[in-house]
Amino acid sequence: MKIIRDFQFVDQSDRGASAAIGNFDGVHRGHQYVIDIALAEAEKRGAPLGVMTFEPHPREYFAPDAPDFRLMNAEARANRLKWLGVDKLYELTFNDTLSALAPEDFAQRVIVDGLGLSHVVVGRDFHFGAKRAGDTETLKELGLALGFGVTVAPLMEVDGLEISSTAIREALSEGRVRDAATMLGHWHRIDGIVIRGDQRGRDLGYPTVNMALTGLHQPRFGVYAVKVDVLSGPHKGAYKGAASVGVRPTFGENIPNIETYLFDFQGDLYGAHLSVALVDYLRPEERFDSLDALITQMDADCAEARAILDTL
Repeated sequence: MKIIRDFQFVDQSDRGASAAIGNFDGVHRGHQYVIDIALAEAEKRGAPLGVMTFEPHPREYFAPDAPDFRLMNAEARANRLKWLGVDKLYELTFNDTLSALAPEDFAQRVIVDGLGLSHVVVGRDFHFGAKRAGDTETLKELGLALGFGVTVAPLMEVDGLEISSTAIREALSEGRVRDAATMLGHWHRIDGIVIRGDQRGRDLGYPTVNMALTGLHQPRFGVYAVKVDVLSGPHKGAYKGAASVGVRPTFGENIPNIETYLFDFQGDLYGAHLSVALVDYLRPEERFDSLDALITQMDADCAEARAILDTL
């Protein structure tokens, strides 16, 4: 998959795609449905499969001080889209210039002149252009006028609930990671680089790897059964484990992070890139009065996590 970040300087070989357009936060089942329609059009036209998205997320751009909300960072999103078979990821830089384009200018300058897209697919709730002035009807009218095809995909539902990034955030906030996975079509994952922590885990007999949650929506604080993919370094591979998300109240006030204990693992993972999948929520975060009480609970957490993961 090739990533193109500037619509004004595009190689001829990167033009002509059938592309799904949106933010694709989480790349959930609704997003996948939109991409599947774009794929069908790509195959019909003998064109590459593309996805057009934006970085930073427009919500981050317009409200930089708002609470963190993203389900995945740009790298995790790109990895997921690559796994889905996307050929061209148009990860356009969202800035003053792009955000100020009127819908007509966006269609002409970005879709036609810049990327030369042959077909675009969007969700029913799609808006574009300055102040979100354009909607799906606007896009269809511009497609007819400018010569590109447009398909508007209906929103997907599961058990009567419309799948959306908002609904997935709500499920994660409540610890309903299985419901989130149903809507996502995959486990919710937290991706990042292993950073150095306080190294308390190894003293407790549970050496953990630490990752920041910066910029990401924080799931309910507590302990989870997890699957872990180590994506870089000498220990690349798939593992099982238990993870704690939260502020570690037994040890005072701390910045929220995720600490993961990998079962039956020995080695150094500092600086490695990990993807931690939240499989099941075990219990809320607690403050313990003694280290012995904490260790006893960690023993029970790991035994429960092993039992759950062994059934998958």
